[in-house]
Amino acid sequence: MEITEEQIRNRAYEIWEREGQPHGRNLEHWLQAHWELMNESAAKNGSAEAGKAADASEKPKATRRTTKAKAAPAANADAAPAKTTKAKSTTTTKAPAKPRSTTKKA
Repeated sequence: MEITEEQIRNRAYEIWEREGQPHGRNLEHWLQAHWELMNESAAKNGSAEAGKAADASEKPKATRRTTKAKAAPAANADAAPAKTTKAKSTTTTKAPAKPRSTTKKA
């Protein structure tokens, strides 16, 4: 019997609920569900190929991917420091002068 994606999805969901709905373990649950369904299928069929899956002593382990920040490259002590330059202004403008009042003050 062929195991369908829907069967694996449903079993993985059951495992997820049974374990308290932990976040970020979907791949582990998917693999565990597939492994369980393979073993059940092997037990029902009794075929030689399916028997190999049933004889597996340990279920597959999913590797966790962590999101760690990448380390900055090591600074080379022999390298010259990077030069920085200031941008040069090509035009110089001054703020316009305030207009003078033409009325006389008393």
